Amino acid sequence: MSFNLPKFEIPNDMRDFAEKSVDQARKAFDGFLGAAHKAVDTFQGQANSGQASAVEFTRKAIAQAESNVAAAFEHASKLVRARDPQEVMQLQSDFLKSQFAQVQEQMKDLGSAMQANLKDFTASAQENVQKAMDSVKPGEAPKKK
Repeated sequence: MSFNLPKFEIPNDMRDFAEKSVDQARKAFDGFLGAAHKAVDTFQGQANSGQASAVEFTRKAIAQAESNVAAAFEHASKLVRARDPQEVMQLQSDFLKSQFAQVQEQMKDLGSAMQANLKDFTASAQENVQKAMDSVKPGEAPKKK
């Protein structure tokens, strides 16, 4: 048994409406993807900036460690040339005082560098979040770049 279904044609106005709705949804989704890609690129740039700051911080820490090791070798050279225990004690006392002061200065320097890096990172993150939020306005499809 075969069924003969009546021919039903979708009105042109309804097809046009559906087509426009699909196009709008596609544009909105493309805009969302564009905004997402832009946000990822922005955060990638921020990460690269953060990596550069981390590299600079590491270089500074390594330079300080090199300075400390050089001072220790110089101190050891002086100790082996000392003539008597009093000179050894004086050299040791002077070295410990200078190293303590140097380490305090180094920690202050590294702390300041870390605070500056954190401040820059935070400002950059806030700016990037704001840019991402600005690219998506309520009631509008995001703009595709």
